[in-house]
Amino acid sequence: MLTRRALICGLLVTLGAAHGHPRSARAEPIEVSPIESWTHHPLNGRGVPEGWRTYETIGGRPAYDFTVVEDDGRRALHLRSHGDHSTIVRKLRVNLEATPILEWQWKLTQLPAGADLRNRATSDAAPHVFVVWPRTPAALRSQLIGYVWDPALPVGTVQRSQKTRTVTFLIVRSGTSLLGQWQTERRNVAEDFRLVYGSEPDAPGAVALSIDTNDTQSPSEGFIGPLLFRSRAGLR
Repeated sequence: MLTRRALICGLLVTLGAAHGHPRSARAEPIEVSPIESWTHHPLNGRGVPEGWRTYETIGGRPAYDFTVVEDDGRRALHLRSHGDHSTIVRKLRVNLEATPILEWQWKLTQLPAGADLRNRATSDAAPHVFVVWPRTPAALRSQLIGYVWDPALPVGTVQRSQKTRTVTFLIVRSGTSLLGQWQTERRNVAEDFRLVYGSEPDAPGAVALSIDTNDTQSPSEGFIGPLLFRSRAGLR
């Protein structure tokens, strides 16, 4: 004869089998592929940082007015431009299936007055970030997505470069209300590639940082902090 306690225990076991035992929630580990933290560069070091190389554009007149600084307790690259187009690039190896999210911090302090990416004559941009898929010949087949903080174009705008057929810009910030404040951006690069090019992306081969004021001849300035690729874990 089963005791009352045994009957209750048996019922609980049966219900547990039917509905599943409660399990403690375990956070999915976050995978990270670092790009740059600026912590290994000399503070106040000027010019092109070690590990990056120059990337010149036709008529760009690059000045590379870049300085590694500490701002609001974080290391960053301070970019300034007045009538030049300066770009640096760094090779990378990243698996977009595992770590599709590009994350970076930036603080812009001045957007180029009169800049308008829709017009070739005013196609300038404050400090911005490119993801690059190099292909040969580079000028015809490479693919670049540039993430831009624009003076006026709405967030979400997809704008083809009016100068370079290989470049497409995505507007991730707009206007001046948040200038002077650090912001963190996270973009699903794989999804952005599908949006822009309509196909599945290969692994990108480089990232680039750029500041461009050679058309409007107006000054621009800002800071770009740590950059990395990460998994989707922890974003929801």
